[in-house]
Amino acid sequence: MTRVHDMGGRYGDSAVIPEPEIEVFHADWHPRALAVTLACGSLGQWNIDTSRHARERLAPMDYAAFSYYEKWMAGLADMLVDKGVLTPEELASGHAIGPSPLADRKMTADAVAGVLACGGPADRPAQIAPSFAAGDAVRTRRHAENAFVDGGHTRLPAYAAGAQGRILRLHGHHVLPDAAAHGLGDRPEPLYAVAFPASELWARPEHPRDEVVLDLWQSYLEPAT
Repeated sequence: MTRVHDMGGRYGDSAVIPEPEIEVFHADWHPRALAVTLACGSLGQWNIDTSRHARERLAPMDYAAFSYYEKWMAGLADMLVDKGVLTPEELASGHAIGPSPLADRKMTADAVAGVLACGGPADRPAQIAPSFAAGDAVRTRRHAENAFVDGGHTRLPAYAAGAQGRILRLHGHHVLPDAAAHGLGDRPEPLYAVAFPASELWARPEHPRDEVVLDLWQSYLEPAT
């Protein structure tokens, strides 16, 4: 299935031109969008993979038209309603209807620095043995799709589907986004850094001997034959 957000490596979108790192935010409301997203995350109703998928499943026309933080706000609004944190009426009016059972989980200003410093580690104790080692030749699944949920979240980009590369290193065992995004548990898997020649990813790369390194979960990979 075509995924509107999966734009990496796509032809026809012109070159990526980095902006000068002068301003962190480009509009007055951008820092507030970041703050609201962080505050809502403290409610414990979703994880980072759920929030990524919420943005990915925006209507294609909206996804194409929205700016970066507009996508954040649209995905957040959908999650707040989907998880029952807000009703559609509360979201539309901008006012709560009665007290929230999640009020005691609100993030206070003095806690922000600590939360940002701690982050949200995704490494987990090993549950399954690694199938690959550094130097092994591997091939990604031929279709970049979620194996659990049709149209679900995955971190395998479409441009790398079916490509052959080599294992650079094992990062350890990490939460599998394909499961975590859909409430199916952490299902931690070995996570590898995999190097792909540019010639494996694109038909006419400008620099065929360049390499792209992707972090990929074990279930995305199979031995190259």
